[in-house]
This record gives sequence, C-alpha cells and structure tokens, in this order.
Amino acid sequence: MNNEKQKLSVLIITLNEEQHIKLLLEDIDFADEIIVIDSYSTDKTVSIVESFKNVKLIQHRFVDYTSQRNFALDQAKNSWVLFIDADERLTSGLKSEIVTAINSENAISAYFIYRIFMFKDSRLNFSGWQTDKIFRLLDKSKCRYNEERTVHEKLIVNGPIDSLKHKIIHFSYSSYEDYKSKMHHYGILKANEKLVKGIKPYFLLHLLHPLYTFLYQFIIRFGFLDGKKGVIICYLNAYSVYIRYNELRRITSSRI
Repeated sequence: MNNEKQKLSVLIITLNEEQHIKLLLEDIDFADEIIVIDSYSTDKTVSIVESFKNVKLIQHRFVDYTSQRNFALDQAKNSWVLFIDADERLTSGLKSEIVTAINSENAISAYFIYRIFMFKDSRLNFSGWQTDKIFRLLDKSKCRYNEERTVHEKLIVNGPIDSLKHKIIHFSYSSYEDYKSKMHHYGILKANEKLVKGIKPYFLLHLLHPLYTFLYQFIIRFGFLDGKKGVIICYLNAYSVYIRYNELRRITSSRI
C-alpha cells in the first residue's frame, strides 16, 4: 500500500478576470501546484498572475471550454487535479475535505462539488441553482472531457464517482450586463455545438425553447421564490437559449 501523501494541482482558466483572480490566488494556500491557463486577457489579469511567484502562467488560445480544460489537464504534474474558476471561492471546510479525499483509500476517480450561487453579495436559493453540482476534483489519469461538448463540458470518468459535502461559493453574478455578456457568450458556443450535430434552427424551437427555459426555472425550479433576483436569472438563462438559436439561424443562413 502506498502511504505517500498525494499532491494536488489547481487549474484555473481565465479571460479578463482582474476583478476576481487576485482574491482567488491568495486563497489557494493548500495546493502543491497552481497553473493559470489564460486565453490572452487584455486587462490586468496577466500582470496580477505574474505577481504570484508560486503560480505558473500559460497563455493558450481559447477555442472552446472542452479543449481548454483538456489542455489544462495535460499541463498538470500531479494526478489529482482541482479545477476552479476565478469567480469561485473555497471554504476552509472544502479545502480540508479535498485533501482528505485525495488521500483516502477509496478508489474514487472523480468528485462532484456542489456550488452556492451568489447574486452580487447574497445567496440565490432557487431558480435552478439549488442542486447545481459539477465535476471539479478528479484523477486526470482516469478522466477526460468529451470533445463533442464545447460548453457546459461533460467529463468522461473511468471509475467510481462521489460527491463532496462542502460547497464552492460561486460569485457568478456581479452585474446585469456582466452576466448577460456571459449568457450571450455561452449561447454562441452552444450554437456552434448544435451546428456540428446537425441541429436545425426551427422557428418553433427558436420561439418556444427560451420560453420553456424561463417558465421551467421560474416555476418548476421555484425561481419565483427568489423574487426579483429569480426573474433576472431565469430571464438571462432563457436569453442565452434565444441567442443560441439566433446564432444557429445566422450561421445556417450564411451557408446557403
């Protein structure tokens, strides 16, 4: 049995994250290796990262989230990898749980981590985010991201999976325009993913899918209990779906 302490590589993918990156890098005090994969930021992100002598900066052109994450995995020295976004934070409890998990004798290949969605400075309790979880801690020798998914990437795991109890705090929504820009970006990437799969921008889908997304998150996923915040988040998520079909229609029309 190998009793050697497992080392952890923390991987961060960035683009213009000057608002968040300093606080995150100051907070990662338990990692054995920290790598920032930056897709040529035009703000102060690079200079902030370079001020941390224990952080390795690699600039790599962004194509899509899947290829960027797989590229990041290839840069890590250690088998155990933690992906964290610049707008996310780890609690002390989560840090301890991560260290315990990678040094346990359980044959787990990847762990889900739940996230708490922060709307500015307050928690969003519903609107579809109450069960939000994502693979973030994984043994890279047993995992790879599915290249058919370019946004909301899917991890292929060879082996057992589990979930951690402590949650990531996700400061995704800082302002209306900032979050709208993110949703627009996701919509464009999703359109290109659908195009590759041969999905057509049918008029009824363009009309009804955004409406369905809003009503599902606002009613079925209890977004109305989040009040005005719920209206905003559910609308912007539906807006992303609208942009997806809008872009898909534009690309399809340009090829005719």
